[in-house]
Amino acid sequence: MGQLTSIRPDQEVHAVPAANPAPSADLVRIKYGAWLIVAAFLLLGGVFSLAIWQFSAAADVTAVVGSATTVVGTIIGAFFGVQIGSAGKEAAENGRAHAERAARLALGKLEPQAAEDVVRML
Repeated sequence: MGQLTSIRPDQEVHAVPAANPAPSADLVRIKYGAWLIVAAFLLLGGVFSLAIWQFSAAADVTAVVGSATTVVGTIIGAFFGVQIGSAGKEAAENGRAHAERAARLALGKLEPQAAEDVVRML
């Protein structure tokens, strides 16, 4: 067993690459947002093509395409609204954590009695 785990001077050592790290939340948001936009354009193109093929009057085509565009636009707007909201929440939580660390560090530099007085005032 000792020979299996020890490295001889003439033996090559190969670094094992680390497992793929998880992508960041921002990268995932961008990726899903891009796919959502592509899917929406494909869907609206299909609806437009079907409406032109099915109806001869421009008012009918406009009604069908307008209805589909309204629903798709609402869904995409909701998706991006949620993404912006969660990004803002992350930033706020990071700022709060930073402020808490700074406050704890500052309280750690005070005399124990003075630190207790400050905590009681908060």
